[in-house]
Amino acid sequence: MGLFRSFVFLLMLYLLQGSNTSLVRLNNNGYEGIIIAIDPAVPEDETLIEKIQNMVIDASTYLFEATEKRFFFKNVSILIPENWKSITQYKRPKHESYKHADVRVAPPTLPGRDEPYTKQFTACEEKGEYIHFTPDFVLGNKQNEFGPSGRLLVHEWAHLRWGVFDEYNDDEPFYRAKSRKIEATRCSTSITGLNRVYMCEGGSCVTNRECRIDSKTKLYEKNCQFFPDKDQTEKTSIMFMQGIDSVTEFCNEKSHNQEAPTLQNKMCNYRSTWEVISNSEDFKNTTAMLAPPPPPVFSLLKFSERIVCLVLDKSGSMAASNRLNRMNQAAQHFLLQTVENGSWVGMVHFDSSASIKSNLIQIISSSERRKLLESLPTAASGGTSICSGIESGFQAIRNADFRIDGSEIVLLTDGEDSTSCIEKVKQSGAIIHFIALGPDAAQAVKEMSIATGGKYIYASDEGQNNGLIDAFAALASENIDASQQSLQLESKGLKLNSNDWMNGTVIIDSTVGKDTFFLITWNQQLPSIYLFDPNGIPMGTFIVDSASKMAYLSIKGATKVGVWTYNIQAKASSETLTITVNSRAANSSVPPITVNAKMNKDTNSYPSPLIVYAEILQGYLPILGANVTAFIESKFGETEVLELLDNGAGADSFKNDGVYSRYFTTYKENGPYNLKVRAHGGENAVTWNLRHPLNRAAYIPGWVVDGNIEGNPPRPENDEDTQTNVESFTRVATGGAFVVSNVPQSPSFLDLFPPSQITDLEATSNEDEINLTWTAPGDDFDVGKVQEYIIRISESILDLRDNFDDALQVNTTALLPKEANSKETFTFKPGNISEENETHIFIAIQSVDKSNLTSKVSNIVQVALFVQEDYIPDEIHPDTSPDKNPPKSGLSIYALVLLVVGSVVIVSLILSITICIVNKRRNPRRPRTGF
Repeated sequence: MGLFRSFVFLLMLYLLQGSNTSLVRLNNNGYEGIIIAIDPAVPEDETLIEKIQNMVIDASTYLFEATEKRFFFKNVSILIPENWKSITQYKRPKHESYKHADVRVAPPTLPGRDEPYTKQFTACEEKGEYIHFTPDFVLGNKQNEFGPSGRLLVHEWAHLRWGVFDEYNDDEPFYRAKSRKIEATRCSTSITGLNRVYMCEGGSCVTNRECRIDSKTKLYEKNCQFFPDKDQTEKTSIMFMQGIDSVTEFCNEKSHNQEAPTLQNKMCNYRSTWEVISNSEDFKNTTAMLAPPPPPVFSLLKFSERIVCLVLDKSGSMAASNRLNRMNQAAQHFLLQTVENGSWVGMVHFDSSASIKSNLIQIISSSERRKLLESLPTAASGGTSICSGIESGFQAIRNADFRIDGSEIVLLTDGEDSTSCIEKVKQSGAIIHFIALGPDAAQAVKEMSIATGGKYIYASDEGQNNGLIDAFAALASENIDASQQSLQLESKGLKLNSNDWMNGTVIIDSTVGKDTFFLITWNQQLPSIYLFDPNGIPMGTFIVDSASKMAYLSIKGATKVGVWTYNIQAKASSETLTITVNSRAANSSVPPITVNAKMNKDTNSYPSPLIVYAEILQGYLPILGANVTAFIESKFGETEVLELLDNGAGADSFKNDGVYSRYFTTYKENGPYNLKVRAHGGENAVTWNLRHPLNRAAYIPGWVVDGNIEGNPPRPENDEDTQTNVESFTRVATGGAFVVSNVPQSPSFLDLFPPSQITDLEATSNEDEINLTWTAPGDDFDVGKVQEYIIRISESILDLRDNFDDALQVNTTALLPKEANSKETFTFKPGNISEENETHIFIAIQSVDKSNLTSKVSNIVQVALFVQEDYIPDEIHPDTSPDKNPPKSGLSIYALVLLVVGSVVIVSLILSITICIVNKRRNPRRPRTGF
């Protein structure tokens, strides 16, 4: 049982890594294993490599000082696309791949949109997905607009590594502070500058004036911008505007601006970025260095042809539950459709020993694919020696004179091993993808796949869930252009009686349709198969493999765009039928629509909730309005179905970012679970291609130099209300396996799950009323209906956060909660505002379920009541703008306003006293109404 002796060490590594795919590790204050990948779509330019190196060197020094001499960049791998020319400096990657890249150098989301950003859709303190830089930015062509690239890398690294958020807000660029001044949203408030409307057209600046107050928001008008002074002394904050020369630190508890409506305040409960960083495992496991760090070490790695060896279990247990035949069906799908042309593929069988059945063959055409099919196992017998199988896989690779580094082993087994090879496999440089079949598959091998950067996928014995074919379909190469990858459009199965039908449709959209592959499987008797193209024309004869109980149709050229219809009739009782459809991009210059799925954690302990994520993109553009469904299959094949939402509520951190999310709490049993996601885009699906990415770097509109604004070129802007319609589409994606422990054997009747936190509370004022809107949480996170809402208000944002139960409560007797994910609205009139002429209040909500479990306090919103009559907004520093003219002589407008207001106040006072006396005589004991 030597395989399990290394289990504990690897499990700890695995738990620390979570579901994030990064291979970065912290070693003696230095970050190792950083991967910067150049996208295959980026034209070859060796200068880009040099600029990346210079960026990292500058960033390492800046990071070291910003973190109080605690962290630096130790070694970095730069991944170079396969289509770039080879030189002797370039080495073959080992475990590094595009999937693991921490930084992607890729084309912009839209032409001209070169803003750097971090893909980040999880909670505060949780790691992000990756950083996206464009080639133009890395080459230094956008320094005026975003600041030096090294500094910006540190800004984005804080997003990625420590889960902090930005300290500016393009949606709310100004707010009214407790001092009643209108302030620019920033941290810290010691950053000085001018608030101006500054517009340029055709090289000349036609507008340069002070900002006016909007009568509705009581804040500055829409086109008002904050222009920082070029010369500053303030050192914070890197998460606001790291491009300012004096800024070298993160905002800390002393300098943090808790009043500003920043994403950092909203997501991290008003804690400063340095407080969040200081609470990270990185910080806790290090101390400040006494000497300066060494410069980063770079490795230049270039992708080459893919090398894959299938290592397939044919032990005696594979005869049960139709496992051997299902494995062969899935392997045939991989060989016929999934694996890419140009790849080298071999095959090994193992039971108690192992043998090479096919040395590596390079796939050039369908003939090589068919030849590999002849090597699939036909009978199951013997014991299980996983390590023998892996070693034979390595030997097959060596036999073809290839290095093990960067090669892939696809290991499928349904059993346990009794020998140890974990350390040897880790040192080999190979990537192990592990497909676990059935409830007894070796769990320790899972840790081997994680340690080598491979995938771990689980498939139960329930054939109608199509888990094995989905698992092999998920093994398309991640290091090639998306246009070459096989994409899954449909995966469906049913258990049927004789003569029953499995009917459905598959949408071939215009972004796919090349090399389309239809696969039908059964477990007893060949069914009747009918397939019709969008014009209702029946398709040609399927190729039938009676031995493997499968039939397939391969359309090598372009496939007709539209809705394809299939009708499949079972010809035996207790039959299991499945259909799988795959295709590739129709045009290499048009990115296809893709779906990626994951859980927020790969291991979990009951009753802690998990979160399901599915991201739908076309290139880097989010797809909105799709119907997204998650299928979560337990160890014994029970399936839980969840509708995923992109509504910015509950488990979903950001609305309309193309990431669909939902809590998962309905655990059936201990052990492995597998995630599959199906996305369908109908007429309502849209691409919000005009919205700038979230968590992007702050765009510097210009600088104030000697009192004058020196503007930068305007950021490319579009009407963000415009959405581009996307045609109908279907996609299926496998999100891999995760493991749950401590699930009780008998059902628990305790209510363990509170309502989810309300995170999208919004407030507006309308004369003397305040209107609130939010998304309803559920009795259990985002399922069901809460019992009641508690709404409280305060004149202090910090009092509301720290002493919510002591704040003034609003009367919500008439507020009846709706089902989870419904839109809630509530209107009330504020009263009991103690401070005279108060201009704004803060509001928050807490929900309570039927078991009296309470949610976390919601995001806190600020609403303007009215502007004090004698209030004049203050500039951050004295105005030196050329268009500010001195007041003319004579009676000023201000004095006139005071005269009129004074007269109105006197008349109002007389009327109020008169009315009060009359009312007192009519109704001397009217009860006071709360709110």
